[in-house]
Amino acid sequence: MNTGVKITAFAAALAATFGTAYGVGAGVGPVGEPKKAEHGDHASPSKPGAGAGRGGHEEAAQAPSAGGLQVSEGGYTLAMETPKPGVGRSVLKFSIKDAAGRKVTAYTTEHGKELHFIVASRDLTVYRHLHPVRAADGTWSTPVDLPAAGGYKAFADFKPAAAGAKGVTLGVDLSVPGAYAPRPLPAAAPTATVDGYQVTLGGTLDPGRAGELKLTVAKGGKPVTDLEPYLGAYGHLVALRDGDLAYLHVHPNEGGPGPDVSFTATAPSAGTYRLFLDFQHGGKVRTAAFTVHAGPRHATAPAPAGPASTAPASAGSDAHDAGGHTHG
Repeated sequence: MNTGVKITAFAAALAATFGTAYGVGAGVGPVGEPKKAEHGDHASPSKPGAGAGRGGHEEAAQAPSAGGLQVSEGGYTLAMETPKPGVGRSVLKFSIKDAAGRKVTAYTTEHGKELHFIVASRDLTVYRHLHPVRAADGTWSTPVDLPAAGGYKAFADFKPAAAGAKGVTLGVDLSVPGAYAPRPLPAAAPTATVDGYQVTLGGTLDPGRAGELKLTVAKGGKPVTDLEPYLGAYGHLVALRDGDLAYLHVHPNEGGPGPDVSFTATAPSAGTYRLFLDFQHGGKVRTAAFTVHAGPRHATAPAPAGPASTAPASAGSDAHDAGGHTHG
């Protein structure tokens, strides 16, 4: 992936029905110094201003298309191999199968990992960036801690090692049975606080046009200038679109160890997004979450496909539960 952003999209339905129960249904390599981000062959927008048409706007063709909307794409399938997870800690097992139904065992390492795996709740208040371990037969496994019943989406982002293979992002629905109470999306705010750190978001997320997002990390009112590498960079950003969970996997531009971490991002459409920034300091990875609007405030995401699902509530009194960096 170039110094810009890598964007793929996922789709999942969001619907809430209060006062009922969610039934059983459908459902690390060493990190070196940060370097220029590369992430397979996913579609990537250019740097801000690059490829712009008249008036400085990018041509519509530059906007990322929706990806990761399916459990199967490009001849590969994300196959879950364990029973549905329950509330609390459980283990997820899955595999990536090729067009012949064989488990894939060879991948291209990107950002220190052969495969990136993320689980998020439908209401975007729970976020888990997991690091599964692959067995020799191609089965991946990872522990996960989900705080409440409801609907979730799991995303696998990878590039097979097969000749000519491109980066693939697949998505699958997960459901956790039990009583549920979905939460509203947290309001947009320029600053997020996590574990004593204050992270400030600058810039805009624009539909169909590349722009810069700059996140500044501080602690106790002082800028943090010694951020530590995480997945080969000083920050890792994921954005999920409210309504259908379209997914933007964003990697940083080149830069130093803080306090600023810069990203180039293009929203696939107008809508409201939830941004999750992973950063490492003092040997621990933390996640700061933001709600942002791309395009007109009243704009909405495309109607989700498939059956409606319910959203889980986060545990505790926080507006979101963005933790959960699990290494298998």
